Amino acid sequence: MPSAIAIRKVDGKPGKVYYPLEKISIPTPEPKGEEVVITLSAASLNHRDLFIRQHLYPGTTFGIPLLADGVGTVTSLSPTASPATKALLGKRVLLNPGTGWLSSPSGPESPSGYAILGGTTANPHGTLADVITLPASELEECPAHLTDAEAAALPLTGLTAWRAFRVKSGAAAPGTNVLVTGIGGGVALMALLFAVGAGCNVYVTSSEAAKISRAVDMGAKGGVSYRAAKWDRELLSLLPADRPFLDAIIDGAGGDVLSRATRLLKPGGVVAVYGMTVAPSMAFPMGAVLRNIEVRGSTMGSRREFGEMVEWVRRNEVRPVVSRVVRGLDVGAVDGLFEDMKAGRQFGKLVVLLGEGAERARL
Repeated sequence: MPSAIAIRKVDGKPGKVYYPLEKISIPTPEPKGEEVVITLSAASLNHRDLFIRQHLYPGTTFGIPLLADGVGTVTSLSPTASPATKALLGKRVLLNPGTGWLSSPSGPESPSGYAILGGTTANPHGTLADVITLPASELEECPAHLTDAEAAALPLTGLTAWRAFRVKSGAAAPGTNVLVTGIGGGVALMALLFAVGAGCNVYVTSSEAAKISRAVDMGAKGGVSYRAAKWDRELLSLLPADRPFLDAIIDGAGGDVLSRATRLLKPGGVVAVYGMTVAPSMAFPMGAVLRNIEVRGSTMGSRREFGEMVEWVRRNEVRPVVSRVVRGLDVGAVDGLFEDMKAGRQFGKLVVLLGEGAERARL
């Protein structure tokens, strides 16, 4: 039978517990209708996976493979599949990391909401497994220039960054000034790549000078440490004289970013927030109101936006940043990636090569 890695239940309160990983057997796939079986070659971690292990994510459950990001090859399908679905056989594909959101610009159309792959009751599938069965409609052919590790690093972070920057920020145009906070995480790095690719002047924050330096190597104009007491003033000094303000902030940290934004953003500027890893809430000061600053929440994205994002990556031959790779469904090795994430050591995505992906990496 195929195998996967899931979390095992132990006693503990949400936020205090840390569920151990365990290797499990999963049913042999039996695709129906327009479903296909994908033999996975790589998967990657997101912060939601760490939150799941800490029971800080809605619907956390046991016995369901972890992880939402994956790439693999279509290896079997239903005898009744349509010609369009049959054309995917043997193709390397990227998995849309969630279902229930087709094309609405506002949010998921499904009454039950958006169901992300991996580790929760919302979706019975995950990518930290040998195989996965999904509707063919949730797949995009993988850009040929990407390695398996790079491909696995793309779906969830790429989709989240694409919507936050391209759809929500209002600053996806040449010459605008964009701040990406907390550089080093997967979404922040993809936002940086998308903004640089759009011709924006991109600035970053981090607690580590080395991460800022690497971001500059990737095209950022500069950056500041968010640990500095007056980092907002330091950032203002970096902005061009003919455009001495930010047009937008792409934020995944929360904390005091809005109080800083009143000094940094132009009137009517936008803070596109895709996560709050520093704090679960953000103050909205009167200074932001007086400057007509907008805060726009942005979570994941639609199936249409996923396709648009993958096509842009294909056309521009963008490569997601991979921090570290391990091979196979090895509980100890995967646990080590989680430790990297807990300690904030990563710069880019943490990837597990699976099956043929692991074998190709050895060649």
